[in-house]
Amino acid sequence: MHPLLEGVRLVAFDLDGTLVDSVPDLAAAVDDALRDLDMPVAGEARVRDWVGNGSMVLIERALRDALGRDADAERCREAHERFLVHYAQRPCRSTRLYPGVREALEALRGAGVVQVLVTNKPEAFIAPILAHFELTGHFSLCLGGDSLPRRKPDPLPLTHAAECFAVPPSDCLMIGDSRHDIAAGRAAGFRTLAVPYGYNHGEPVAASGPDGVVESLKELV
Repeated sequence: MHPLLEGVRLVAFDLDGTLVDSVPDLAAAVDDALRDLDMPVAGEARVRDWVGNGSMVLIERALRDALGRDADAERCREAHERFLVHYAQRPCRSTRLYPGVREALEALRGAGVVQVLVTNKPEAFIAPILAHFELTGHFSLCLGGDSLPRRKPDPLPLTHAAECFAVPPSDCLMIGDSRHDIAAGRAAGFRTLAVPYGYNHGEPVAASGPDGVVESLKELV
């Protein structure tokens, strides 16, 4: 096991950019929503830099790019509703599992480590993605960006998960791909581990000061 796992009883994983590359499907839904509003599409490359703060923020960034200014609340609401409709139709068409993920999850489960999922993605989309990749059984708790009053980088989802399983934060590890994951983990008192291949708004996640970085989750085991 990786040194950061010594004494760890609970591991919290981010989803997008950590376990799965979901940008192709997110970008397709964003572009379809923009087309519905007769706006220019964004494309996958731009969307890759916008992911990580929840679906509403993603749409706000897409509208700002299309309009050259912040959109009003009503347009944001309409675009977000269209995005949710399109994304629900194909959340897994082009999404892929990153190498090493399945091996890491299986090894941690075999070691008796509690695994939870803490993502800013709307909760409704978690189950279909996990089911598609046959990962549902690995997670004892799944929290989306709308599951609790606050989402990452706020520590609430992580402290909530630790409390659910009566594990002290010092025995917990947060694994993610962005500065929001690292900030949330640090604020919750978790150890933090980053993967560099995900989405971090074009910045190296190592600059956020995680306790460790692995090129692949397979390095955990």
